[in-house]
Amino acid sequence: MSTRNLVLSSLFAAIIVALGMLPPIYLAVFAVPITAQSLGVMMAGTVLGAYRAGAAVLIVLVLVAIGLPVLSGGRGGLAVFAGPTAGFLLGWLVGAVVTGYLSEKLVNAEQSGLVQTVSFFLACFIGGVVTVYFFGILYLGIVGGTGISKAFLGSLAFVPGDIFKAVIAALAGRAVMAGYPLLPQRA
Repeated sequence: MSTRNLVLSSLFAAIIVALGMLPPIYLAVFAVPITAQSLGVMMAGTVLGAYRAGAAVLIVLVLVAIGLPVLSGGRGGLAVFAGPTAGFLLGWLVGAVVTGYLSEKLVNAEQSGLVQTVSFFLACFIGGVVTVYFFGILYLGIVGGTGISKAFLGSLAFVPGDIFKAVIAALAGRAVMAGYPLLPQRA
Protein backbone atom coordinates (compact mmCIF):
# COMPACT_ATOMS: atom_id res chain seq x y z
CA MET A 1 0.00 0.00 0.00
CA SER A 2 1.41 3.38 -0.98
CA THR A 3 1.90 6.14 1.56
CA ARG A 4 -0.95 8.13 -0.01
CA ASN A 5 -3.35 5.19 0.26
CA LEU A 6 -2.32 4.52 3.85
CA VAL A 7 -2.82 8.16 4.80
CA LEU A 8 -6.25 8.32 3.14
CA SER A 9 -7.35 5.04 4.74
CA SER A 10 -6.11 6.21 8.13
CA LEU A 11 -7.90 9.54 7.70
CA PHE A 12 -11.19 7.79 7.07
CA ALA A 13 -10.56 5.39 9.94
CA ALA A 14 -10.20 8.49 12.11
CA ILE A 15 -13.45 9.89 10.70
CA ILE A 16 -15.25 6.63 11.52
CA VAL A 17 -13.83 6.71 15.04
CA ALA A 18 -14.76 10.41 15.45
CA LEU A 19 -18.33 9.64 14.39
CA GLY A 20 -18.34 7.07 17.20
CA MET A 21 -17.94 9.88 19.71
CA LEU A 22 -21.54 10.83 19.07
CA PRO A 23 -23.50 8.95 21.71
CA PRO A 24 -25.36 5.85 20.52
CA ILE A 25 -29.13 5.84 20.56
CA TYR A 26 -30.62 2.67 21.99
CA LEU A 27 -34.17 1.82 21.11
CA ALA A 28 -35.94 0.18 24.04
CA VAL A 29 -36.51 -3.16 22.31
CA PHE A 30 -33.19 -3.67 20.52
CA ALA A 31 -29.68 -4.49 21.69
CA VAL A 32 -28.14 -2.87 18.59
CA PRO A 33 -27.72 0.92 18.91
CA ILE A 34 -28.18 3.60 16.27
CA THR A 35 -24.74 5.09 15.62
CA ALA A 36 -23.24 7.59 13.21
CA GLN A 37 -20.29 5.33 12.42
CA SER A 38 -22.06 3.60 9.55
CA LEU A 39 -22.14 7.00 7.86
CA GLY A 40 -18.34 7.01 7.97
CA VAL A 41 -18.25 3.54 6.44
CA MET A 42 -20.42 4.69 3.53
CA MET A 43 -18.43 7.90 3.06
CA ALA A 44 -15.19 5.93 2.98
CA GLY A 45 -16.59 3.78 0.18
CA THR A 46 -17.80 6.71 -1.90
CA VAL A 47 -14.63 8.76 -1.54
CA LEU A 48 -11.87 6.16 -1.36
CA GLY A 49 -13.05 3.22 -3.43
CA ALA A 50 -13.14 -0.44 -2.51
CA TYR A 51 -9.51 -1.09 -1.60
CA ARG A 52 -8.84 1.97 0.55
CA ALA A 53 -12.29 1.95 2.17
CA GLY A 54 -11.81 -1.67 3.17
CA ALA A 55 -8.43 -0.76 4.64
CA ALA A 56 -10.01 2.13 6.60
CA VAL A 57 -12.63 -0.12 8.17
CA LEU A 58 -10.04 -2.83 8.82
CA ILE A 59 -7.96 -0.27 10.74
CA VAL A 60 -11.00 0.56 12.89
CA LEU A 61 -11.72 -3.12 13.54
CA VAL A 62 -8.10 -3.74 14.55
CA LEU A 63 -8.31 -0.80 16.97
CA VAL A 64 -11.48 -2.32 18.42
CA ALA A 65 -9.85 -5.75 18.71
CA ILE A 66 -6.83 -4.43 20.62
CA GLY A 67 -9.18 -2.86 23.13
CA LEU A 68 -9.34 0.80 22.21
CA PRO A 69 -12.78 2.31 22.95
CA VAL A 70 -13.38 3.53 19.39
CA LEU A 71 -16.93 2.28 18.88
CA SER A 72 -19.93 4.38 19.74
CA GLY A 73 -20.49 4.49 23.47
CA GLY A 74 -16.79 3.91 24.17
CA ARG A 75 -16.93 0.21 23.40
CA GLY A 76 -13.91 -1.80 22.34
CA GLY A 77 -12.14 -5.08 22.96
CA LEU A 78 -12.58 -8.62 21.74
CA ALA A 79 -15.86 -9.00 23.63
CA VAL A 80 -17.50 -6.68 21.08
CA PHE A 81 -16.95 -9.38 18.46
CA ALA A 82 -19.03 -11.80 20.53
CA GLY A 83 -21.88 -9.36 21.14
CA PRO A 84 -25.04 -8.72 19.12
CA THR A 85 -23.34 -6.09 16.92
CA ALA A 86 -20.54 -8.37 15.69
CA GLY A 87 -22.30 -9.18 12.43
CA PHE A 88 -22.77 -5.49 11.73
CA LEU A 89 -19.06 -4.88 12.33
CA LEU A 90 -18.16 -7.56 9.78
CA GLY A 91 -20.82 -6.01 7.55
CA TRP A 92 -19.00 -2.67 7.80
CA LEU A 93 -15.91 -4.20 6.25
CA VAL A 94 -17.75 -5.90 3.40
CA GLY A 95 -20.14 -2.95 3.04
CA ALA A 96 -17.29 -0.44 2.65
CA VAL A 97 -15.72 -2.59 -0.06
CA VAL A 98 -19.05 -3.06 -1.86
CA THR A 99 -19.87 0.66 -1.61
CA GLY A 100 -16.44 1.55 -2.94
CA TYR A 101 -16.60 -0.99 -5.75
CA LEU A 102 -20.04 0.17 -6.87
CA SER A 103 -18.95 3.81 -6.64
CA GLU A 104 -15.99 3.03 -8.88
CA LYS A 105 -18.22 1.27 -11.41
CA LEU A 106 -21.29 3.53 -11.35
CA VAL A 107 -19.76 7.01 -11.11
CA ASN A 108 -17.50 8.79 -13.57
CA ALA A 109 -16.44 12.38 -14.19
CA GLU A 110 -18.42 12.68 -17.43
CA GLN A 111 -21.78 12.24 -15.68
CA SER A 112 -23.94 15.13 -14.54
CA GLY A 113 -23.95 16.00 -10.85
CA LEU A 114 -27.42 14.53 -10.39
CA VAL A 115 -26.47 11.22 -11.99
CA GLN A 116 -23.32 11.06 -9.88
CA THR A 117 -25.29 11.76 -6.68
CA VAL A 118 -27.93 9.14 -7.49
CA SER A 119 -25.22 6.62 -8.39
CA PHE A 120 -23.40 7.32 -5.13
CA PHE A 121 -26.69 6.85 -3.26
CA LEU A 122 -27.29 3.49 -4.95
CA ALA A 123 -23.75 2.41 -4.03
CA CYS A 124 -24.30 3.52 -0.42
CA PHE A 125 -27.69 1.86 -0.20
CA ILE A 126 -26.52 -1.47 -1.63
CA GLY A 127 -23.17 -1.51 0.15
CA GLY A 128 -23.82 0.48 3.31
CA VAL A 129 -27.36 -0.64 4.06
CA VAL A 130 -28.23 -3.91 2.30
CA THR A 131 -24.81 -5.54 2.70
CA VAL A 132 -24.28 -4.41 6.29
CA TYR A 133 -27.78 -5.51 7.27
CA PHE A 134 -27.30 -8.87 5.56
CA PHE A 135 -24.32 -9.69 7.77
CA GLY A 136 -25.82 -8.09 10.87
CA ILE A 137 -29.17 -9.84 10.57
CA LEU A 138 -27.56 -13.16 9.71
CA TYR A 139 -25.30 -13.01 12.78
CA LEU A 140 -28.04 -11.74 15.07
CA GLY A 141 -30.49 -14.36 13.83
CA ILE A 142 -28.20 -17.40 13.87
CA VAL A 143 -25.49 -16.74 16.45
CA GLY A 144 -27.57 -14.39 18.59
CA GLY A 145 -30.36 -16.94 18.65
CA THR A 146 -33.21 -14.58 17.78
CA GLY A 147 -34.07 -16.21 14.46
CA ILE A 148 -33.64 -14.62 11.05
CA SER A 149 -37.23 -13.38 10.74
CA LYS A 150 -37.20 -11.71 14.18
CA ALA A 151 -33.80 -10.16 13.52
CA PHE A 152 -35.01 -8.91 10.12
CA LEU A 153 -38.19 -7.40 11.52
CA GLY A 154 -36.31 -5.83 14.41
CA SER A 155 -33.78 -4.27 12.04
CA LEU A 156 -36.47 -2.54 9.98
CA ALA A 157 -36.65 0.23 12.59
CA PHE A 158 -33.09 1.25 11.69
CA VAL A 159 -33.52 1.39 7.91
CA PRO A 160 -34.93 4.95 7.61
CA GLY A 161 -31.97 6.38 9.53
CA ASP A 162 -29.50 4.43 7.41
CA ILE A 163 -31.18 5.61 4.22
CA PHE A 164 -30.74 9.16 5.50
CA LYS A 165 -27.06 8.40 6.16
CA ALA A 166 -26.78 7.03 2.60
CA VAL A 167 -28.12 10.33 1.26
CA ILE A 168 -25.56 12.28 3.31
CA ALA A 169 -22.73 9.98 2.17
CA ALA A 170 -23.85 10.32 -1.46
CA LEU A 171 -23.82 14.11 -1.18
CA ALA A 172 -20.38 13.98 0.44
CA GLY A 173 -19.08 11.69 -2.30
CA ARG A 174 -20.42 14.04 -4.97
CA ALA A 175 -18.90 17.08 -3.22
CA VAL A 176 -15.50 15.41 -2.97
CA MET A 177 -15.68 14.29 -6.61
CA ALA A 178 -16.41 17.86 -7.68
CA GLY A 179 -13.80 19.50 -5.44
CA TYR A 180 -11.06 16.88 -5.18
CA PRO A 181 -11.73 14.01 -7.57
CA LEU A 182 -10.24 10.93 -5.93
CA LEU A 183 -12.47 8.54 -7.84
CA PRO A 184 -10.49 8.40 -11.10
CA GLN A 185 -7.25 7.97 -9.13
CA ARG A 186 -8.35 5.05 -6.98
CA ALA A 187 -5.81 2.36 -6.32
